[in-house]
Amino acid sequence: MRTARRYLAKEIYRTSAVVLLALVSLFTFFALIEELDNVGSKFTLGNLFYLESLATPSRLYDLLPIGLLIGAILALASLAQRHELVVLRVSGVSGMRLLFTLWLITIPLVGGAFLLSEFITPAAEIKSSEANLELLGKGGGGRLRSGYWFKEKSDQDETRVINIQTLQTGGSVEDIVLYEFNPDRSLKAFSEADTGRFDGSELILNSVTRLEIDDDALGALADATPPERALISKHQTDTRRLSTTLTAERLMARVLTPELMSISTLLDYISHLQDNQIEADRQLVALWRKFAYPFTLLVMITIAAPISFMQSRRGGVGGKVFIGILLGVGFFMVNQLALNVGMLTRLPPWLTALGPNVGVWLMALGIFLLMENQHRVKRIRYKFGAGRVR
Repeated sequence: MRTARRYLAKEIYRTSAVVLLALVSLFTFFALIEELDNVGSKFTLGNLFYLESLATPSRLYDLLPIGLLIGAILALASLAQRHELVVLRVSGVSGMRLLFTLWLITIPLVGGAFLLSEFITPAAEIKSSEANLELLGKGGGGRLRSGYWFKEKSDQDETRVINIQTLQTGGSVEDIVLYEFNPDRSLKAFSEADTGRFDGSELILNSVTRLEIDDDALGALADATPPERALISKHQTDTRRLSTTLTAERLMARVLTPELMSISTLLDYISHLQDNQIEADRQLVALWRKFAYPFTLLVMITIAAPISFMQSRRGGVGGKVFIGILLGVGFFMVNQLALNVGMLTRLPPWLTALGPNVGVWLMALGIFLLMENQHRVKRIRYKFGAGRVR
């Protein structure tokens, strides 16, 4: 069986690699065509190729399950067409043992998917975001028209809201607006700064204009008489050092897609959000999906098994590959739909992330067992049918 397992692994790895190469190349080509409008004197064609090369690990991360599904179907269907699987079956290998062999073959891919998910893709995504900020002046996710918004608690149990208009590489920021609130949520001060940068646990602001609001401003404004003193005082300083829970890494985490962050970065960012009483449901779902991602490959190989083991007279290799593509796209759509529905209905994050995988895996396993025991099922149906006839 070891020889057969090596042979199956070789066929599945080879065809899956070819399919993945074709899919990644196709999506990269479409992305290049879409971004050609940005090419000019400042953004050259070399910059475009550099950005697309950085996006390759993210595309591989997204396409790996579908590539494995199509590659496994193609490899197993070709083996079935050449009757090599029949030779395995008649030599005493049961269907469940063959399925277990396919799961063993997938384990190295699961390990590779974990490395891709935890190390390669997050590093490439950070580099890609920094390159986008430097070359195109945009960083993607989490940005509103008014910029990026952050909320945190200060040392005096006051609330601080930071608005950053522009992110730069290396943790530098531009056009910063700072709102400081008292514990009773009344506005205490309003500050503007031209530029800033993160230094450890401090945000260093440059060219700061600060407006401080008097504590008795509400009471003074409630009276119909003019106040005896100014309710707002204006201060201008060249530099202000602000102690903050934000860091350059957490700032960049706001830009990244949660699924493309590493688990350690996700845990740190979720902790930051929860400490500042900010919703972290999206990040929690992404964390569970990170854990479920390697299991998705086992789901794909389980889906491929019953399709590939169908007899050739029920459809050629091309038909099985077409079915595999439909199933792969359908699984992707169900997974994305489950994410949106789970966020809207506030389902538990583990259920939103694991539900589609477990459901599809059980369905594929049930179909495989039904095909494996189809003769026994026919005998049972015939027995009960004959009994009703009598």
